[in-house]
Amino acid sequence: MDTNKAEGTVQEIAGKVQDAAGGVLGDTSTHVAGKARELSGKAQQLYADTTDIVRDKTTESPFTALAIVGGLGFLLGAMWASANSTPTQPYPTRYRGSDNY
Repeated sequence: MDTNKAEGTVQEIAGKVQDAAGGVLGDTSTHVAGKARELSGKAQQLYADTTDIVRDKTTESPFTALAIVGGLGFLLGAMWASANSTPTQPYPTRYRGSDNY
């Protein structure tokens, strides 16, 4: 078991206990803090699961992982370049002044 997953499980259990204590005591702040702690534990477990999946898939097919990372890098670079480019200037309108030349 990964340490992140174990810590996430501990956080989730502690959050459930804190949530229950807040419910019994009628303390809304403890109740909300318990829910937040529980969700934090679930997020940490999800992070651990995701890193395990990515690690396994990367070792199974490293060239596919390189292609995906290269494609993402290209897309991010294109988005960054278009965000930092100067906007195109509209064509100037024709001079509408006096027709006396």
